[in-house]
Amino acid sequence: MKRGFTILAIVTGLLLSFALYEALIAAPTERTMGDVQRIFYYHVPSAWTAFLLFLINFVASVVYLIRRDLKSDIVALVSAEVGVVFCTVVLVTGPIWARPVWGIWWTWDLRLTLTLVLWLIYASYLVLRRFSTSSQTAVLAAVLAVFGALDVPLVYFSIWFFRTQHPSPVIGNGGSLDPRMAQVLLINWAAFLCLAWLVSWTRFRLEVLKREVEEAQSLQSLLEPSR
Repeated sequence: MKRGFTILAIVTGLLLSFALYEALIAAPTERTMGDVQRIFYYHVPSAWTAFLLFLINFVASVVYLIRRDLKSDIVALVSAEVGVVFCTVVLVTGPIWARPVWGIWWTWDLRLTLTLVLWLIYASYLVLRRFSTSSQTAVLAAVLAVFGALDVPLVYFSIWFFRTQHPSPVIGNGGSLDPRMAQVLLINWAAFLCLAWLVSWTRFRLEVLKREVEEAQSLQSLLEPSR
């Protein structure tokens, strides 16, 4: 396991470095937006990665509600934590990109609003997991996760079916994207996926160890004679 983790860490570092070069130097400059468009290679992969992590959280939460499986509960927690990080990147890079292009930092555009709602739902999920002392915390969190997952397709398809501030999709639905730009976009997404995998793997191991220690402490307190 240690060898696999080391290999993943090296691959992630190399891929992130290569993706950075591709995004900032090798990718062609967009004709109308100029260099500011290069944030696209971080904004979009971050969103896709967050969506994938929230999907994993949804599946793990459903499995936990059915089986009450400890591992699925940990997977749900970890995927939500890492997903919120990537969703935060989306909300930060979006306004940075929007300011020079739209002339405003933020507008209550449908996709922006739904993305903010998505972030708030999963931030609430993490607050619940962190501060609730109820024995039913994991169950309540799983229900909230299932509810939050419903917002993911709304965010994704909002620009497909509604008129929003965002431009039409550049991928699919008749959209067009320069082949070189598409290649750089996929390279950056692969790098972000590896990073998400690496962080999630680390966090999963830490959470397993934490729960083992807590279980051992609880068992020890039960076995100790009362004073």
